[in-house]
Amino acid sequence: MVYNRPYLGIFISVFATAISLSVFAALYPYLSGRVIDDYIKVKDMQGLMMMIGLLLCIKLLQVTFQFLFMFFANWLGQSVIRDIRVKLFKHLSSLRMAFYDKQSVGRLVTRAVSDIESISNIFSQGLFTIFADILQMLLVLGFMLYMSWKLSLIVLCMVPFLFLATRWFQRSMKSAFNEVRTEISNLNSFVQERVTGMKIVQIFSREATDYRNFKEINERHKKAWIRTVWYNSIFFPIPELTGAAAMGLIVWFGGLAVVDGKMEIGTIFSFLLYVPMLLRPLRQIADRFNQLQMGMIAANRVFAVLDTDSRIEDRGTIEKVATRGDIAFKNVRFSYVEDEEVLHGISFDAKAGQTVAIVGSTGAGKSTIINLLNRLYDINGGSICVDGVDIREYSLRSLRSQTALVLQDVFLFADTILNNITLRDDSITEAQVANAAKEIGIHDFIMTLPNGYHYNVKERGVMLSSGQRQLIAFLRAYVTNPSILILDEATSSIDSYSEELIQKATDKITEGRTSIVIAHRLATIKKADKILVMDKGHIVEEGTHDELLRKQDGYYKRLYEVQFEKEVA
Repeated sequence: MVYNRPYLGIFISVFATAISLSVFAALYPYLSGRVIDDYIKVKDMQGLMMMIGLLLCIKLLQVTFQFLFMFFANWLGQSVIRDIRVKLFKHLSSLRMAFYDKQSVGRLVTRAVSDIESISNIFSQGLFTIFADILQMLLVLGFMLYMSWKLSLIVLCMVPFLFLATRWFQRSMKSAFNEVRTEISNLNSFVQERVTGMKIVQIFSREATDYRNFKEINERHKKAWIRTVWYNSIFFPIPELTGAAAMGLIVWFGGLAVVDGKMEIGTIFSFLLYVPMLLRPLRQIADRFNQLQMGMIAANRVFAVLDTDSRIEDRGTIEKVATRGDIAFKNVRFSYVEDEEVLHGISFDAKAGQTVAIVGSTGAGKSTIINLLNRLYDINGGSICVDGVDIREYSLRSLRSQTALVLQDVFLFADTILNNITLRDDSITEAQVANAAKEIGIHDFIMTLPNGYHYNVKERGVMLSSGQRQLIAFLRAYVTNPSILILDEATSSIDSYSEELIQKATDKITEGRTSIVIAHRLATIKKADKILVMDKGHIVEEGTHDELLRKQDGYYKRLYEVQFEKEVA
């Protein structure tokens, strides 16, 4: 594999260690038999002591090489999966949003964690160990044939039965492990989704239903594992019975040969040590193949994600530290699903420093516009330009570094407020963050929290209210000093106090930069330089707040009047 190349020296060393280990293991029983025949029987004490020392050295070398083999095989496996995991995470970070629209988070977590961990078994319990076992079996068989071909035939007669049982076991376990990995993914996905959405589960009293569903999934998971246990329970007694039968036959026929003076007792002793060394690896190889198969199945799943070609093409060559912020959409068409167009050839422009508001009913295409501007998705037709240059001509890093986005549903990591604002960008200091917070009027709010900027907001910012999370998101956008600011319904569903702070923050951070504001609450966009009214993927009206209100039976006017009546009521 290509992932072994950086560790080629260790890879070769592990194989060399496996060879040495097999040689020492096969040599020990042969010399033990010679000790009985050549030294104990003739009462050669000096020679016996010399052979005991030799056997002790061989055993010490065997133990040493066993340690080196296990350590470096596992070290190599962990190093390889570390590299694969890093590559997978980098690949996942580069995939377009369309990929995540269709994928379960739980399954992706399974690929990145447990599946990759299973790949390490290819090295620690699979490839190298199988090689060492096969080599040991060949050496043992060679010594056995050299010592007595007749006793060797007795043992070899047992091998076909064990081989056939092993092949059946391998095929059965491959199917079983495929089912196990599938059920593990289903279980991870279900648990991850329910834990993340626990608030919805409890609000709508779905605990009992989800409990029943979980029991069903868990039962399938148990049955998949029980199937592997069933195959193991059938197979593993077979090698033991085969080995016992082989050793019994060796004692019987070998004993008769010793009585007749045709064989030395040391040969029988060596064979009794060799039989487990020949037959046990066959059983272990089946076990190793299980580990290897699990690793290969996991590897196929991981590489299927790595082979997914769903990235936004980053062929742009333009790198800009800052742009003016001129935006132009020209006959832009887009669809999330093929042949189901969401935007139907929309065109508009936003001059540098202007604030452009986009309003319309749910599903009109408002949020799609900002997704396309950031190139989270690529358009099907038309063009989007920033400063007169098609956004595809910019590198993704350069384009996205010029924009900052504040969403209605703010995502915060389980980290401190400071790290959630800087996103661990070392170029942004705590002093800069504090100064920016003072400028937009939220420094005092942050300092009221325990540990201030070092307050840990926990997963998804659950320790903060929705309004406080919005304020953190505004500050996160502000410290990046973007040329283009996007506010996606950032003032909805918050309390009046937070709204006042957010309105002040909005006025500050939109000052002097191009801003695109998406809002349901029309009162928040009265000051916009331009308002775009969207309906079913079309721009149906365009103008300032006052201009749009003067239109008789205008779409915007109707929206505003309905909303105003609700607020008055």
